[in-house]
Amino acid sequence: MTRAALLLACAGALCCAGCAYYVPATTVPVTQTVTTPANYDRSFNAALGAMQDQGLAIQRSDAAGGVIVGKRNDATVTANLSRQADGSVRVAFNATNSPEPDLVDRITRSYQARMGR
Repeated sequence: MTRAALLLACAGALCCAGCAYYVPATTVPVTQTVTTPANYDRSFNAALGAMQDQGLAIQRSDAAGGVIVGKRNDATVTANLSRQADGSVRVAFNATNSPEPDLVDRITRSYQARMGR
């Protein structure tokens, strides 16, 4: 009986050892977002267009100096663009004498839309 039990145990061990189950590797989709610094010319043109979108008449446009000045009625809006050390472009809109408190916000939204944001 011992011999039969040993033979049965060996047969069972061989059967189990031969049955390997491999789990197939699953592919997980990876989404990578790469942000590139904004192009200065694109930012300048977007700022200029955003000011025109909101009805400002452009008085001064100096791409090299990074300044755009526009007027509408008594309001004067200035856009200042500057290149940052990391390659990005900083754009700031400032309004003086504007009877419309949301003028700068509307220009900023137009700028963002023109930049595809």
